[in-house]
Amino acid sequence: MGQKTNPIGLRLAVNKDWASKWYAEKKEFASFLAEDRDIRDLLKKKLAGGAVTKIMIERAAQRVRIKIFTARPGVVIGRRGAEIDNIKEQLSRMTGKDIYVDIQEIRKPEINAQLVAENVAMQLERRIAYRRALKRAVQMAMDFGAEGIRIRCAGRLGGSEIARVEQYLEGRVPLHTLRATIDYGFTEAITKAGLIGIKCWVCTGEDKPSKNQDDDVIETGGVARSDNRKN
Repeated sequence: MGQKTNPIGLRLAVNKDWASKWYAEKKEFASFLAEDRDIRDLLKKKLAGGAVTKIMIERAAQRVRIKIFTARPGVVIGRRGAEIDNIKEQLSRMTGKDIYVDIQEIRKPEINAQLVAENVAMQLERRIAYRRALKRAVQMAMDFGAEGIRIRCAGRLGGSEIARVEQYLEGRVPLHTLRATIDYGFTEAITKAGLIGIKCWVCTGEDKPSKNQDDDVIETGGVARSDNRKN
């Protein structure tokens, strides 16, 4: 199952969070969902060169708070905040609500799966050899502290007549281990031969239970057994 589902969706209740945080009644749910999609599409288009990986949206009454995760906060904010003010104005006109924007910087873009996939896609669009691009992305991720990385390209690689799949794996990427911190990214490279899909999985560690937690569980179990004997 871990190989056939989105690693982020599979871990939502464990160590991942929702991209949209709000509650709506049945009548408003569809309109809010469409509005979230329009907001993300506009931001992705406006901030195409800002290395934006994730956009989180929170709602409260007539206020919408948007958190933008980016590796280039200076590009997103613009000179003296001009770019971000322009974005706020456009979103406010589009939604009719008060817009608040927070910028959060990504410290290590080399181990962010979405940025790794987009970097490989950009190189493929510039006609750089796909093997070179994939090997370089894998090496960079391992050098910056990733426990493992898996990257997969599918399509007419190198302009070949028949589409095929190429993938590289370095380290460990345990998709079935829910406590493992797996980052997942997907994008498409637009080339003359057609679309090339790029998927990337990056493992940065595991949330292993501490020794104190194990001791608490053992002590709790002992108390429960003694109570049952008394009864």
